[in-house]
Amino acid sequence: MSQVAQDMLWAVAFSVLGGVVGIALIVAASVLLPRWIERLTPDIDEEKEIARGNVAVAHYFGRVVGASILGVSIVVAAAILGGVLAALH
Repeated sequence: MSQVAQDMLWAVAFSVLGGVVGIALIVAASVLLPRWIERLTPDIDEEKEIARGNVAVAHYFGRVVGASILGVSIVVAAAILGGVLAALH
């Protein structure tokens, strides 16, 4: 097998493995980050406030959790790209 084909196979392997790990990290972040935010604000019960119709809490909680998950996604994408670039060089 030529060196180029072997490098391409390694790049695909790194991409698939990085994608699987990335999906696992994003799912874990989606589950753990809301719980972590709730622990950081012990005086506020976000679920009760949102159920009562407190829009400010809903916006704050949604934005903080959403931004955190987006940040994890960017880090995972950079890691996958780094793995692909490492396989190709």
